[in-house]
Amino acid sequence: MMTDASSVEKNASMTPTVVVDDERELARMGYKQELKRDLTLLQNFGVSFSIISVITGVPSLFLYGLNTGGPAVMVWGWVVVAFFTIMVGLAMGEVCSAHPTSGGPYYWAAMLSDPKDAAFASWVTGWFNLLGQVAVTTGISFAVANFISTLATFNTDFVPEPRITIGIYAAVLIAQGLINTFGVHWLKYINNVSVWWHAVGTTALVIAVLAAAPKHQSAKFVFQTFIDNTGIDGVGWSERASPAYVVVIGILMAQYTLTGFDGSAHMTEETHNAAMAGSVGIIMAIGVSAVLGWFLLLGLLFSIQDLDGTINSATGQPVAQIFLDTVGEKGAIVLMVIVIGAMFFCGTFSVTSNSRMMYAFARDGGIPGHKLFHKVSARTQSPVRTVWLACTLSFILGLPSLGSSVAFAAATSIATIGLYISYGIPIALRVVYRKQFKRGPFHLGPFSYPVAITACLWILFISIVFILPQANPVDSQTLNYAIVAVGIVIVYSIGFWAISARKWFTGPIKQIQADEMGIDVMDPATDVKGMEVTVEPKA
Repeated sequence: MMTDASSVEKNASMTPTVVVDDERELARMGYKQELKRDLTLLQNFGVSFSIISVITGVPSLFLYGLNTGGPAVMVWGWVVVAFFTIMVGLAMGEVCSAHPTSGGPYYWAAMLSDPKDAAFASWVTGWFNLLGQVAVTTGISFAVANFISTLATFNTDFVPEPRITIGIYAAVLIAQGLINTFGVHWLKYINNVSVWWHAVGTTALVIAVLAAAPKHQSAKFVFQTFIDNTGIDGVGWSERASPAYVVVIGILMAQYTLTGFDGSAHMTEETHNAAMAGSVGIIMAIGVSAVLGWFLLLGLLFSIQDLDGTINSATGQPVAQIFLDTVGEKGAIVLMVIVIGAMFFCGTFSVTSNSRMMYAFARDGGIPGHKLFHKVSARTQSPVRTVWLACTLSFILGLPSLGSSVAFAAATSIATIGLYISYGIPIALRVVYRKQFKRGPFHLGPFSYPVAITACLWILFISIVFILPQANPVDSQTLNYAIVAVGIVIVYSIGFWAISARKWFTGPIKQIQADEMGIDVMDPATDVKGMEVTVEPKA
């Protein structure tokens, strides 16, 4: 990895020169400084670290992992996924450094493609990123609701019902929306708490279960045991198809967990020394999460007391059963609070990232009602309207998951596919038009091209794998409806483009360029039709 003269330490200084440089860079890309820029490198990292949240992703899909490949696939699948995710992060970091703006992938797609195709590339990328952002928030906040319901069963007669779970889910989203509305100035402090909560909480949790466990599983169990419980009728995919099929669909737990690191990119307009901090934030978040997540996985797997009892736990959550079996009910309550707290922080910052992407896309006229949703609150300097749009869409997407673990797994597939396709498009364009690419202060030198190729191939692979059926046999109850959601986005984005959007969507709008023409693109009365995308070289 190579860097130019500007260094990461500049980020922490917050000198007027750095602030001016950030605003000048944003102006070069055609935008005004409207969001409050007061995040440091560590806080930018914290957003992606909190959204990745290994203590959210691993417990959420732990049951899926045990049934779809078992410990061997969970452990070694994590290592493989972590390696390729780092490749994606490095390739993204290079692009983010060249174009540090809240739009993230959809803005990058416009800037990296042939000018005549810029609007279409931006449009398709934006819709996949929006789908992934909404689905990630859905998966996170629905997991919070499920774990709260599970905790409520400890030492009580409470029985979780779908209507109660959906009520908790709504309350969680409302709370996260309120924090992002009225507590926006506290987000950087909440971010600091979240980073420590995740790091210390995960470490304490693993030490607690390992130290208190009456017995430990063998290394052979953890590193070599293969389990196939994908058959609803007892015939799993390893028997009907191949064990390799179970392995490739089993890596969903790892890949879903190591997702959402574009949050650092979406926060660049609020970060000092954004051209460097956004890229470093992405890579740091993936690397730290990969190590911490493997540590968490090993701790939980070694602490399983009874495999069948864990998989078929009355709590519905194998991780909760591990807590009960190792530290007892009172200790389990403490550990569940740690997990739920981390999940809530994770969901809060997912809404933050989600709303910034929607704000930027609306600013450029990319979503229905953009004249309503591209407004920034003058009081908080945050996009309050897209905060609630994000919460509303996430609530709707979560409804099919009620009472269905298969539907929940499909929602996580949607999140993973949507986000990674939106990551892959600009990376692929950067490869195709590599001679036109104007790199930023963070770049990979001679490794740039092979890393980008590797990232694209991996994204293509997982985009196919995660729409495959996860349970056998396939019927209306076990269908992986990720293919439906992804199909809808493809049909909508391409169909609506052909019918209408191609006539008026021009890609990222140059606010400052418009101002010089006497046009205020932030005025709801403004029609953005006819404004051209121009790619300006770096000074």
